Amino acid sequence: MDAILKALPIIVLVTLGVIILILGYVKAPPDRAYIISGLGKKGRILIGRAGIRVPFFERLDRLYLGQITVDIKTEQSVPTNDFINVNVDAVAKVRIYNNPEGLQLAAKNFLNKDPKDIAGDLQDSLQGNMREIIGTLSLKGINTDRDSFSDQVMLKASKDMEKLGIEILSCNIQNVTDENGLIKDLGADNTALIKRNAAIAKAQAERDVQIAQAEANSKSNEANVTAEAEIAKRNNELEIKKSELKILADVKKAEADAAYKVQEQEQKKIIETVTVDAQIARAERESELRKQEVQVKKQELDAQIRAHADAERYREEQQAEALLYKRKKDAEARLYDEQKRAEAEKAKAEAFRFQREQEAAGVKAVGLAEAEAIEAKLLAEAKGIAEKAEAMKQYGEAAVIEMVVKALPEIAHNVATPLSKVDKITMYGDGNNTKLLKDIVEGTTQVTDGIASGMGIDIKALISGFLGGKASTVVAEKPEQE
Repeated sequence: MDAILKALPIIVLVTLGVIILILGYVKAPPDRAYIISGLGKKGRILIGRAGIRVPFFERLDRLYLGQITVDIKTEQSVPTNDFINVNVDAVAKVRIYNNPEGLQLAAKNFLNKDPKDIAGDLQDSLQGNMREIIGTLSLKGINTDRDSFSDQVMLKASKDMEKLGIEILSCNIQNVTDENGLIKDLGADNTALIKRNAAIAKAQAERDVQIAQAEANSKSNEANVTAEAEIAKRNNELEIKKSELKILADVKKAEADAAYKVQEQEQKKIIETVTVDAQIARAERESELRKQEVQVKKQELDAQIRAHADAERYREEQQAEALLYKRKKDAEARLYDEQKRAEAEKAKAEAFRFQREQEAAGVKAVGLAEAEAIEAKLLAEAKGIAEKAEAMKQYGEAAVIEMVVKALPEIAHNVATPLSKVDKITMYGDGNNTKLLKDIVEGTTQVTDGIASGMGIDIKALISGFLGGKASTVVAEKPEQE
């Protein structure tokens, strides 16, 4: 029991503490200020945080800190500085200063009041300030420069609101009207002015557009003309360049053709020069070119005639050589036959002489005189036969010489025949008549040399020997005749 009595004060204190905590715990929201006063000289202010109020000994008051909208209207018409009665409807946004001084001033005036009550308290003061500002402005100034009007109202009302702990956040002019409809007339006047200015601006704009369009068309036309002229110039330069390139290509082609065609046309000079001035000299170049072509054709014709003559001469030479070779073989055959006949006759004579000798030996007994006569006869016949064989041999050489001599005119004729068919002969280098005769004689000499090398018969030596023998015979016979 004593223990309970001893613990009773503690229990009472704890119970009182719990009661105080339960009854005295407060928590202020962010948009309100809780003011606790009673025990101290200065009250405690709680904004957005919790605190303890001692029940029965401390007081709790609330102050709204949020934004408050105040509708400011002029209940009666207010004259402007140009004596025009107007009605103005505006809206102001205000709040209580969030600092100790502002909170103290606001607590004295708006403690435990709702936002609507605070707005009602401020409305009269803000309306009075707006009326004062309206009296200093003109109707046109109020309508055309509402920002300046609202700024002046805020500046004028801020001084009064600071005394109450109120901060003006903004002031917006909603509507301005007048009793006589002057604002509407000003609007109509402005509308007409605006329409007139718009029409003038439109006409000027159309004019400017037309001028700009004309200038643009002119510039476009000039640009087109310039572009076409530039294009024509470029095309002309391109054609000239193509002509130059074609000329260079033709020149190169002419040079290449002349290289493997043995300068067929001597490169034809220069086929068309680069500039238009070349057309003036073109006639002269063409004339020169024709002369060169005639010269080239003449050279080609001379070359063709010479080649044809050489071919004909070569053909005639081959025919002459073939004919000469045939005659040579025929002469050799005849000579061979004659030699064989002479040898046969000689052999026959030897055989006949041997036979006679045998017969003479056989009939030697008949008589020496008769035998000698027969022997002499046989010897005479054998000598005649031998001389005949020798004559036949000599006759063979004479026949060969005769055939060759008879063939020489024909050989010369065959050599000269191709030349007789040539209408014109162009001699190059040392060409003349003497050279031509020399070529003919050399051609004939080549034929005789060919016979000598092919048949082994030196016609020159044979004829010389034959003529020399004849001459010695004539010389030998002439003194005897004398």
